[in-house]
Amino acid sequence: MDGKAEQYCSANPKAACRLFWNITHSPDATRFVFEWHLDVWTGKLVAIAVTFVIALIVRNLAHRTISKITLRMAEGTMSEKVREKSRTIFEGSPALLSQRRAQRARTLGSVLRSVASVVIMGTALFSILGYLGLNLTPIVASASVIGVAVGFGAQNIVKDCLAGMFMLLEDQYGVGDVIDVGSAKGTVEAVTLRVTRMRDVDGVVWYVPNGEIKKVGNESQNWGRAVLDIPVDINEDVEKVKDILQATADLMAEDPRWSDDILEQPSVWGVQALAADALVIRVVLKTAPGRQAACARELRERVKVAFDQAGVSVATAAG
Repeated sequence: MDGKAEQYCSANPKAACRLFWNITHSPDATRFVFEWHLDVWTGKLVAIAVTFVIALIVRNLAHRTISKITLRMAEGTMSEKVREKSRTIFEGSPALLSQRRAQRARTLGSVLRSVASVVIMGTALFSILGYLGLNLTPIVASASVIGVAVGFGAQNIVKDCLAGMFMLLEDQYGVGDVIDVGSAKGTVEAVTLRVTRMRDVDGVVWYVPNGEIKKVGNESQNWGRAVLDIPVDINEDVEKVKDILQATADLMAEDPRWSDDILEQPSVWGVQALAADALVIRVVLKTAPGRQAACARELRERVKVAFDQAGVSVATAAG
């Protein structure tokens, strides 16, 4: 063994030190590198760099996968028939349906990408701190205490965000839907993880925290039903009135302007209520989602005209 390598490295020099000395034959360089353990620090720096690069690659792959999945959600995979049956009151063009799915996919994608970044980069950070020789136990304990304190102080925000995430995942409602949350009813204009913005029939904008929504009624999913209770004079012939209502509703369903909104043949259910001076006959229309009110208004107008032509007297509803 070269005595100088033993002198500048150690009594039992490592192979790396001996190789470095044989190449450089420099006492100063050998002492600088191996007495100050620069070889160890170089290995640590390489490990840190490799960990950081791997974390970036994994994060980019995760983001790309999430973006691809959410983009597929935004583009939609429904057939035209299902898409036609699932339109809402504001979906005169496919653009609004795409907007709803795009917003839902964008919000979910943002949340999932953030979670992936925190998990991946956090794991990499703790690995790097371990390479540097830091004791991670106090850091983990402090982070746990701080996390509990922040979570306790911001529990309402956390509750709103969790409720918003599940609402988006389950697609309970979206942009363009007409919903009733109890405290407010209107058309959804925007949905975020924390709050839902909706506008009622008077034009008032409501901001409802998602965590405060205990139940929601959606009038714009799959199909709707327009229910009309028509009051007529107690002395009118019930069968005659039912025939007039059925014929009027059938003509409306055959009208090209309304045929897309009425999904099934209208039905007259019969007498719904009786009073001293009136009887109420119920007629129903199965409509496209969100089109109940428009169909009901149109049918009322047509019924009024048909009653006038047939000489049927309209009475005040008893209940």
